[in-house]
Amino acid sequence: MDFYRVILRQSTGYWVALCLENGIVGQGNTQEDAISKLKDAIESFQSVYETEDNIYSAPLCVKELQEFLMVSGSSDN
Repeated sequence: MDFYRVILRQSTGYWVALCLENGIVGQGNTQEDAISKLKDAIESFQSVYETEDNIYSAPLCVKELQEFLMVSGSSDN
């Protein structure tokens, strides 16, 4: 079982879960829903990554993390 670090962020009307190890995201109405969708996306990516050549995977860089944390909807403030 792999271990992934996740950042959760509430946006306008939904939650977003961002995986720091690969930049994959999941979105849902609750934190749990966002994490569940993120897990599904990671599993899907892993199955392709293990069978295909030339699939890029890298940890999130600091600039991308800053952008994720700073993005706000029109009603966020």
